[in-house]
Amino acid sequence: MLLVISALSFLTMFIMVYVVLTTYAPMAGVAQIRLKALDKLMERRSDVDEELATPFSQRILSPLTGSVATRLARLTPRAIRRMVEEKLLAAGGMGGMGANEFLLLCVFLGLALPTVIVLVASAADAAVHKIVAFALYGFAVGIYLPFFLLNRKIKSRRHSMVRDLPDVLDLLTVSVEAGLGFDGALHKLSEKMKGALVEEFTRLLNEMRVGVPRRTALLAMANRCNLEDVSVFTTSLIQADQLGVGIGNVLRVQSAAMREKRRQRAQEMAMKAPVKMLLPLVLFIFPTIFVILLGPALIQMVSSLGPK
Repeated sequence: MLLVISALSFLTMFIMVYVVLTTYAPMAGVAQIRLKALDKLMERRSDVDEELATPFSQRILSPLTGSVATRLARLTPRAIRRMVEEKLLAAGGMGGMGANEFLLLCVFLGLALPTVIVLVASAADAAVHKIVAFALYGFAVGIYLPFFLLNRKIKSRRHSMVRDLPDVLDLLTVSVEAGLGFDGALHKLSEKMKGALVEEFTRLLNEMRVGVPRRTALLAMANRCNLEDVSVFTTSLIQADQLGVGIGNVLRVQSAAMREKRRQRAQEMAMKAPVKMLLPLVLFIFPTIFVILLGPALIQMVSSLGPK
């Protein structure tokens, strides 16, 4: 209670002082003078000043964590690092982290959570076996939590790709039939639409611009997305390129097929809805109906059969 009163008192005094200063203090002229002085200082800054002006996280934390992550990567099995790299590619990145930084985050959480749990449990005078058990649970949660968040992001990204694929193919089809080449259609797509799938097509376009063969770039995109629909689409484009078939016809057929698939998925979800509604209906709605319908009859029966 005393802590709450102190916090409220501090907040009240802060608001009062802020209102008084902003109301009566002549800040406009002083602010303009300070801004002009800062502009002059910016004109005469040296390389050292520019280095010091960078955020602390970029100057100190990034090189430090990078060196630690590199040393940790040497101790990590190659299969685990490859799996993490594939997941990060499928998720479209996670906070700008690479595989080494992601593994460092897992290790940090796996050590930090048990430490916090041990300190809290020791302060609460918990038994030793409980402290050890909670510390092991904290270690498992700390290791698994980044992978859980990464898998959630991958699932959400793939769902977004499946949802946007018919619209993306429609725009590509219209662009190609209007006279643009496949590269121009991809450029138009990157300008007109946004989303995870559009980012993959934009990356496909950039890879082809720097000299990567179309077949290789399409296969790489299919591996990153790891979706059946995208794999079918890229395979169709590769076969059309090899056989000399017009891309416009392939895009038109694929667009119609993807729209039909999306309609079938919607129908499938609609057919599953009654089955999913059955469990809450039985557990929550039917008992309430039985109580309302049979409750008065049971009360009357008990009162009539009971002792008089």
